[in-house]
Amino acid sequence: MASISPSELAVELLNHCLRGSRWPEDVLALLVEEALDDDEPRAAAATRALFSILVERLADLFDPRLCDVYAQLFSQVIHQALPELDPAALVARYQTVRQVRPVTKTPTDIYVLSRVTLGADVAITSIVLDAARQRFPDARLWFAGPEKAFQLFEHSPGLRHLPVNYGRRAILADRLGAYHDLKSALSQPHALVLDPDSRLTQLGLLPICPAENHYLFESRSYGGDSTASLSQLTQQWVRDVLGVEDAQPWLHPKFHYDFGSQPVTTVSLGVGENPAKRVADPFEEELLKLLAHAGSLVMVDAGAPGSEEETRVRQAIERTSLSADRIGIHEGSFASFAAMIAASSLFVGYDSAGQHVAAALGIPLICVFAGQASQRMFERWAPDSPGPSAVIQAGAHEPAELLAYVRSALGEDPQ
Repeated sequence: MASISPSELAVELLNHCLRGSRWPEDVLALLVEEALDDDEPRAAAATRALFSILVERLADLFDPRLCDVYAQLFSQVIHQALPELDPAALVARYQTVRQVRPVTKTPTDIYVLSRVTLGADVAITSIVLDAARQRFPDARLWFAGPEKAFQLFEHSPGLRHLPVNYGRRAILADRLGAYHDLKSALSQPHALVLDPDSRLTQLGLLPICPAENHYLFESRSYGGDSTASLSQLTQQWVRDVLGVEDAQPWLHPKFHYDFGSQPVTTVSLGVGENPAKRVADPFEEELLKLLAHAGSLVMVDAGAPGSEEETRVRQAIERTSLSADRIGIHEGSFASFAAMIAASSLFVGYDSAGQHVAAALGIPLICVFAGQASQRMFERWAPDSPGPSAVIQAGAHEPAELLAYVRSALGEDPQ
């Protein structure tokens, strides 16, 4: 079995989970062993397989049955990495914290955990933050998560930051490494922990505080078979748990842009390291030309320096042969780009953080949605906006067809 790649091991485990059959314990143990290997490249490859092929797939199907499967499986992963944590006890605690129950005590400190991904922190976590500050205005309110996520909210009066490092590409040991620091900070007797299915707790499994203080919004099962978006489900959850009726998504970065009378279209071609969310070439360069010819300045986020996204964005812009007064590049943090979206007249992009920022702010948006694992994933993650929006499911459409849909959404003749 040692010659089997981590990806093959993860696929075998996933197939057992989806069939409802018990996975081979030795296969899971081998995959986790490789993810914990002292050789970092080897550990990184196995960690990617564990999360991107197995864990994320179980979550993206939004099948309530798979929540229990995930808990049984990942409790074993945690135990292998942190032997002091008993898997049966982890699952039993998870069954408690996932219950939707009203908060009945008055906390001194409220910790709202980051979802780690920026779009989810706008579409989901910000609603929980809003509800918490409405229900308990005298409590100290904390955002627990990475710095780049906190930057979306850092100018909100009274909001405190508990820094937590969590790299999506980090090895398994690093992903679980925040456990002891979180437990130390969050185990106060008068603290309330609101967990929006955070990867910091591995979707509610890590015992970072007493179970009675831990409230898990299990977004993968909450809402059952409904077609509601995750933002709508979060709003319902905070009604049930915190009794707050009108919590809204929001953001408050420190950055500000003012383009005056100049119409600006902001664009994100980021796909969160998931190439399935992309549309094949030449879609991106043709999209940029279409938007520039519509009459506004087009500002495209470059993504992280040195990333695949930055290379792809710069190449697409270069192939348009457009001048700098028609198309430009935003370089900087995502919080800075979020502020640019706030000042723009239109946002266009793939299923990404940018669409959720535009939706939260009511900025008109066009989203090209590709690569979803299920129709329910599309329904859950489609942007939920009070403003004008068009969401185009890429499906098997050719780039030219999708460009025609975008042209139609812009109010132009699709021909």
